[in-house]
Amino acid sequence: MSRQIVPKQDPKVRGKNFEEVALGYTEEQALAEASRCLNCKKPLCVQGCPVEVGIPEFIAKIKEGDFLGAAAKVKEKNSLPAICGRVCPQESQCESLCILGKKGEPVAIGALERFTADQEAAEAKGKPVQVKKVNCKAAVIGAGPAGLTCAADLALQGFEVTIFESLHEAGGVLQYGIPQFRLPKNIVNREVDYIKSLGVRIETSVLVGQTVTIQELREQGYDTFFIGTGAGLPYFLNIPGENLNGVYSANEFLTRVNLMKAYRFPEYDTPVRVGERVAVVGGGNVAMDAARTSLRLGAKEVYIVYRRSRDELPARHEEVENAEEEGIIFRLLNNPTRIIGNAQGEVATIECIRMELGEPDAGGRRKPVPVPGSEFQFKVDNVIVAIGQGPNPILLRNTPGLSLNKRGYIEADPETLETSIPGVFAGGDIVTGAATVIKAMGAGKIAARQMVEYCRKNKSAAG
Repeated sequence: MSRQIVPKQDPKVRGKNFEEVALGYTEEQALAEASRCLNCKKPLCVQGCPVEVGIPEFIAKIKEGDFLGAAAKVKEKNSLPAICGRVCPQESQCESLCILGKKGEPVAIGALERFTADQEAAEAKGKPVQVKKVNCKAAVIGAGPAGLTCAADLALQGFEVTIFESLHEAGGVLQYGIPQFRLPKNIVNREVDYIKSLGVRIETSVLVGQTVTIQELREQGYDTFFIGTGAGLPYFLNIPGENLNGVYSANEFLTRVNLMKAYRFPEYDTPVRVGERVAVVGGGNVAMDAARTSLRLGAKEVYIVYRRSRDELPARHEEVENAEEEGIIFRLLNNPTRIIGNAQGEVATIECIRMELGEPDAGGRRKPVPVPGSEFQFKVDNVIVAIGQGPNPILLRNTPGLSLNKRGYIEADPETLETSIPGVFAGGDIVTGAATVIKAMGAGKIAARQMVEYCRKNKSAAG
């Protein structure tokens, strides 16, 4: 049996709305796809899952028609299943190790995970989890995927947990970075509500390092800490014209759209506008998100400007395919050299130089090399820069004794994720640099285990 295709909105329709693109499996499709699983004695797929979900076990429950049982099995390891089922790159993780993929198509593990989570929500039969409380108090800094996962796992171990979030809504990149059409906010809020149901308290609009320090929190009785603040400081091109009106970082652009609810215009009149022609510089998932969002906000022509070829695009194949279906124009092997403004100080033109691929760089990708004399220009009204992000320095520079590496990220023990400050752990993008949601979640799980061990040792030593 061939793999079940997840239904999607028609490209001509979805390019004009912010409704979810992928529609998810029907019950019949889920049963058919689950029946493809071989239930291997040595399930390699589990080895590819950063949060250690019992994949064959939850799929077996789907085969039996026990969808709530399947959801419960997933939640034994993953507190954010509806999110992971939508944005986790399963094709390069669990599905890449599926035996069926050796000669054909792997089981659609992500789509099945989404199905189980959505079924549980539709039936509204999730049971509150009861745990025995322990005398340990943890502070989690950042309500993104790493922080939410860490907090949930600690709560399930009986910890008193408070998450401190700098923005006014929990979710981090899930809430403000990923567009509504790829990850609806009601899904994020649903998952956050589940974590609150475990007893986790979330304090928003608290910028640790400025509103309050880690030392002050320690004095308030917190025993251990997890830093999961992500990498939210955007990188720029450092070319002439980046200060013109109409130039955004992708971080700013997507945050405005999400938190100011521009996707519900004209119901919400927000200061997020794009002109008729938008150039998005970069080739990752964030670039695809910014380009597809621009299209939905009314741009008639949207370009992806990327200095390497299609083969080197770092975005998920699914996101590139969706962008192309919606009419996004790819200008590959092009690199911006300057942005030219009009008399009003607004973006009018972008100048690029053509590139060719040379020898591989340190990361194994062929290095792009400019072609002399190949500069060209084309008209645009906006430029959105999506070339990566770094760590926000506010917490880092206001936490004495916290060691950073040469790139400005937190140094943490690779096995325990403990930092240079005893009892303070860190994980996700603030340690690794920009990576995937699921890898950040995996770090949150590792840190939670170590925080439990740390508190047990310190409480027993003290008592």
